[in-house]
Amino acid sequence: MNGTTVRLVLNRVGVGVLTLLAVSVVIFTITSLLPGDAAQAALGQEATPELVAALRAKLGLDLPAHVRYLHWLGGLLTGHPGVAMANGLPVTELIGGRLSNSLMLAAATTVVSVPLALALGILSAMYRGSLFDRVVSVATVWTVSVPEFLIATLAVLLFAVKLRWLSALSHTDDIATFGQFMRAYALPVMTLCCGIVAQMARMTRAAVIDQLNASYVEMARLKGVRPVRMVLSHALPNAIGPIANAVALSLSYLIGGVIIIESIFNYPGIASLMVDSVTMRDMPVVQACAMLFCAGYLVLLTVADVCAIVSNPRLRK
Repeated sequence: MNGTTVRLVLNRVGVGVLTLLAVSVVIFTITSLLPGDAAQAALGQEATPELVAALRAKLGLDLPAHVRYLHWLGGLLTGHPGVAMANGLPVTELIGGRLSNSLMLAAATTVVSVPLALALGILSAMYRGSLFDRVVSVATVWTVSVPEFLIATLAVLLFAVKLRWLSALSHTDDIATFGQFMRAYALPVMTLCCGIVAQMARMTRAAVIDQLNASYVEMARLKGVRPVRMVLSHALPNAIGPIANAVALSLSYLIGGVIIIESIFNYPGIASLMVDSVTMRDMPVVQACAMLFCAGYLVLLTVADVCAIVSNPRLRK
């Protein structure tokens, strides 16, 4: 990479770090402004004012807001985001017990959705205007328009209640065979893939069509290059940047959708932990989970922008 490319990459990474810092301020401010008292919620309504005041002092809730934010940010940077109010366990221990489950769900969804979406998008671009392209376009628009909870509900009614093929709840504790893995992950992965595949396929199709309309592809077509080779050898190498953006933006949808999916299927992941912590007003856990989701989202966007910069042929010279 030349100096210009390196400078652009470093600038984008720096912007991502500053954005994450601003997001931390927003998360801390919003969670601090939630109604109610976290110490009172932890002790119960029958606790005396002296006990509530003592717990607030122990948790540092009586300190000024900017001091509490600096303490919290320092704990995040050092890997100690605090202690859960509900059970007194370290937040890292609670999140660590569920992080592997959320990563497994995300990995399974990615493995299924990315190849399928890229294949649909590229084939639709190659045969644009055909019956296949029209069917894929209608199906993707319809899928994007339907909310995740409705797709999940219909999937449960069909495959778990009516056909009894799969379980409505995802239990990940006793998975020993591939069949048990499929039964546990089939419905959550299928529900998440619907929206991700639809968005990614549409964006991939648009990126490939944009390259197929370029002048260099027209020259290759006049020289008699076959359509498959024209797409694989000419269009796709120049569409890597837009396709990487499409993949990253579509996978970022996974971060928001997993909150709904884990709640519906009772999946033991970070999203369901955050929802339960909001109910119990366990602010250290809520703040740490929210920062994890925002960090994952920003990392995906930063990787997409870096891929677009590196793959830009005009920046290589």
